[in-house]
Amino acid sequence: MALREINFDGLVGPSHNYAGLSVGNLASARNAGALSHPRAAALQGLAKMRGNLALGLPQGLLLPHPRPNARWLDALGVNHSPVDAWAMSAAAMWTANAATVSPAPDTADGRCHLTVANLMTMPHRSHEWPNTLRQLRIAFAHPAFAVHKPVLPPLGDEGAANHMRLGPAHDAPGVEVFVFGRSGGGFPARQHAVASQAVAFRHGLDPQRTLFVEQTPEAISAGAFHNDVVAVADGLTLFTHEQAFSDKDAFYADLRRLLPDVRIVEVPASRISLADAIATYLFNAQLVTLPGGEQALILPVEARDHATVGRYLAELVAGNGPIRRLIFVDVRQSMANGGGPACLRLRVVADPDTVDPRFLLDEAKIDRLEGLVRQTWPETIDPATLTDPALVADILAARAGLLAMLDLAAELSD
Repeated sequence: MALREINFDGLVGPSHNYAGLSVGNLASARNAGALSHPRAAALQGLAKMRGNLALGLPQGLLLPHPRPNARWLDALGVNHSPVDAWAMSAAAMWTANAATVSPAPDTADGRCHLTVANLMTMPHRSHEWPNTLRQLRIAFAHPAFAVHKPVLPPLGDEGAANHMRLGPAHDAPGVEVFVFGRSGGGFPARQHAVASQAVAFRHGLDPQRTLFVEQTPEAISAGAFHNDVVAVADGLTLFTHEQAFSDKDAFYADLRRLLPDVRIVEVPASRISLADAIATYLFNAQLVTLPGGEQALILPVEARDHATVGRYLAELVAGNGPIRRLIFVDVRQSMANGGGPACLRLRVVADPDTVDPRFLLDEAKIDRLEGLVRQTWPETIDPATLTDPALVADILAARAGLLAMLDLAAELSD
């Protein structure tokens, strides 16, 4: 099998709205109650996916969930604010929280393992996992994969946003890093240490090549609700803020022991404050290796346009470090709700031929998706109107059209 890294981006759903539901996510709180633009948001996401294809990177897609989540509302036995907003959440678009993924070279049975995240800390995300599990079990039904149910509550698990993998190649054993947290500044820590340990155990990872690292309370209190807001890794490169990890010296020493060629690019707090890093999502970037071997950062335009961060990035690629190219993308609608380029994708190292082709993209399929979005996604949503029957009908019809287009209605219609 030819293993490649495939980015599975979440298509922004037709119920994309700014209800401000995510405690500790500063952008989400800041824009609570504002008018959202679901059509523009989905088109921005598709443009990012098209750009990745143009770079020579395999690109996949995960789909919006049924909204409102009628089954969950019926089970809950209540339907009023804020529950109606929870049931209409489009947060499944951030597929970095869909699951934790361990590639086949790291696992005891030689399969790629995926554990769906329970997302239990936030009510509006706690009901995502059943539909995520359904999608992943269709997309990765090949025997090369093992797809697991979530870790049981009360152990909060938020998926790949708190997980990194470093290694010399996709087909060689790597080092998997699980980042957990504790509460900081009144904000909840969303990744429990025992949940991370449970995922590593069920994936059959080598304990000698698996690290568990604590995120700093300072990062959490500053608004880094996931590790991928302050650190990102690819290949043998770790790009991180100085204040990302509680015992960074021990962590770096472990990495260097296990991977002598590791390259740690640490951004000093004296250059970029946590506040500026989080406001621009400097680290919530896709760090990728292009087909020619060059490493690139796919960043939000906010990082380019910020004077301090933009200046740092220009110096970064002008130096002799491993990151040689900057690619800026407009995902402003996602950013305004607290998710940058890295939040929008789940990385899976696999042979593309083992993935259900309905979840893989090419230019022609993106063209069709863009046409559907332009025709059926709501142009705007006011959070105060989330229960409007006409809006609900439009959202249901838009998703039904998407499932029909991708020939997934039989498996994913509710």
